Amino acid sequence: LTNYPRISPATIIAVVKENQILLARGVNFPNKKMFSVLAGFVEPAETLEECVKREVFEETGIIVKNIQYFKSQSWPFPDSLMIGFIAEYKSGEILIDKKEIEEAAWFSPDKLPLVPSRYTIARELIDWFVAGSDS
Repeated sequence: LTNYPRISPATIIAVVKENQILLARGVNFPNKKMFSVLAGFVEPAETLEECVKREVFEETGIIVKNIQYFKSQSWPFPDSLMIGFIAEYKSGEILIDKKEIEEAAWFSPDKLPLVPSRYTIARELIDWFVAGSDS
């Protein structure tokens, strides 16, 4: 019997609508002023792209399209891997899952709230969005 490493993949997603990014404040965030991109664990038999669509829809009611891989990063839990994606807004109005999200909104690059620190994939996704809005 071979022991394979256990890994728990999670997607983390920058959802962009025109010149705005969808950010949310999770119920478990220690800093009640911080917002971040959406994230969630991949379910068994689910593709990464299906997870992106499901998590964004479940947490905010937003439907996304044109999902693109961004990069990955190990995560502070011992067996987790964050897989970053960029997705475009397709349709829907923000309707949060109050069990997971306290607040969600669209933000322009010049009016961002407090966001995660540098060297996190969440911040890299947000910085990518800000850099892209300058061009």
